Amino acid sequence: MAVEVSQNALWVAAMLLAPLLGSALLVGLLVSIFQAVTQINELTITFIPKMVAVLGVTFLLLPWFISVLVAYTRETLHLLGGP
Repeated sequence: MAVEVSQNALWVAAMLLAPLLGSALLVGLLVSIFQAVTQINELTITFIPKMVAVLGVTFLLLPWFISVLVAYTRETLHLLGGP
């Protein structure tokens, strides 16, 4: 039972983090291409767009995040013999 709960926790964490990491990766790639084209070699330029993208995706997907976490919590409590 402990292995199943741990496995589910890792799966839920991966599901929730994938869109956030994907958006940061995409924005980082776009900013890197922009820097290569314009020959601007400033390291701090990539930080703000990535942060804005991750915050935007978080607020956009927040209802889905909450529903996934509620479903995981219910399933875990059910496995542990809770209500």
